[in-house]
Amino acid sequence: MPKYKFIDLFAGLGGIRLGFEQAAKELGYQTECVFTSEIKESAIQALNKNFSNETIAPRDITKIKESDIPKFNILLGGFPCQAFSYAGKQRGFTETRGTLFFEIERILEYHFKNIDGFILENVEGLIVHDKKDRSDKIGRTLTVILNILREKLGFNVEFAMLDASDFGVAQIRKRVFIVGCKKKYGEINLDFSPQPKSIVRDYLEFGQPCLNNKFTQKLLYHYAPEDLNGKFLKDKRGGNLNIHSWDFEYKGTVSSEQKELLNLLFKQRRRKSWASEIGIDWMDGMPLTKKQIESFFPNENLQELLDDLINKNYLVLEHPKKKVVTVINETSYSERIPDTTLQKGYNIVTGKLSFPISHFLDIYNQAPTIVAMDMNAIGVVDGNGIRNLTLKEGLGLFGYPSDYSLDEFQKDIKSIRLGYDLLGNSVCVPVVKEVAKRLLSTINKK
Repeated sequence: MPKYKFIDLFAGLGGIRLGFEQAAKELGYQTECVFTSEIKESAIQALNKNFSNETIAPRDITKIKESDIPKFNILLGGFPCQAFSYAGKQRGFTETRGTLFFEIERILEYHFKNIDGFILENVEGLIVHDKKDRSDKIGRTLTVILNILREKLGFNVEFAMLDASDFGVAQIRKRVFIVGCKKKYGEINLDFSPQPKSIVRDYLEFGQPCLNNKFTQKLLYHYAPEDLNGKFLKDKRGGNLNIHSWDFEYKGTVSSEQKELLNLLFKQRRRKSWASEIGIDWMDGMPLTKKQIESFFPNENLQELLDDLINKNYLVLEHPKKKVVTVINETSYSERIPDTTLQKGYNIVTGKLSFPISHFLDIYNQAPTIVAMDMNAIGVVDGNGIRNLTLKEGLGLFGYPSDYSLDEFQKDIKSIRLGYDLLGNSVCVPVVKEVAKRLLSTINKK
């Protein structure tokens, strides 16, 4: 029976490792993890809890010599993705986190003789990051990575963007997998047929304690629990699935006139025609002056209405923002900063996490992509009440096995948020399992 020694870099909760071990076991192969690298203390705590047969200490891969890493056959690495993520500024290799791929490169190069293959994982933004031309299928960042793995190191390499919902996971989560092996093993096929879908309800534990605070009281006064299923609570978006703060008077009483004003301003501030009048490049959500507001909402008490909405924090008086372009290593990045030379206008207050719960999962469908920065604001409808998604339920939505535990992060709000952060940055285990099966089958087909 073949035995594969592997290393797990940027391990997080160990989700890539779990998928690899599950694949190997299903194919009848033995595995041994000979090296784990992770620097986050909370992740180390979870790893030691769930892989209790090992003692895993914090290891900064940038400070580990290649020669100090034991011999291995397979490298696993979900290298940090913030530098390529749509949620960040997408600065790629110009950011320290983006350069961590080169740690993988040096390890693969030094241990090349003993390596059979590798599995790397990253966000979908990696594919198009730093495109030279719009027509390019992939950006320069991924091109550099593939050239290093194929040309410099000499591996057969394939990549694919895979959606976890096609692998029986109740979450729409698209991630890039870069998989390689020695050329003697041939090509790796990463084409998969979709598996039957699962839904959020399959992983919920109903009957949990529900929330009872100012937010839930106001929300449930205006909406029945069943009407909240699948709804978003964000003041920066619209549509039938969205609830605004003024819809349930979360920040204070709102008159019918003020609701009409807010709804009109919400839409008008997104119109491109205002950008030229203001003197800025168009952006989705521009502040409008009182005079501009009067053009679509004529009201003799307008100033009084606006002042009251500012006092209640529904509106903010701010300068329009101008686009500033920064060039780093011949790559351009744009940011928005207030232009103090322009007149202030009224804008909707749209904080990223303005509500204790910003999204109620639709229990009859797959969850949208769950990310670390707002996982603590995900809610579910439970009977006649509403509550946050539990860590155990979250593990299920990432396809972790039922015996994987984050119970040590249930002590208080601070520790729960640490658990949410770890989970939101994790992988969906069933996807890794199927990818690993393809790699191991390719290596062993001869």
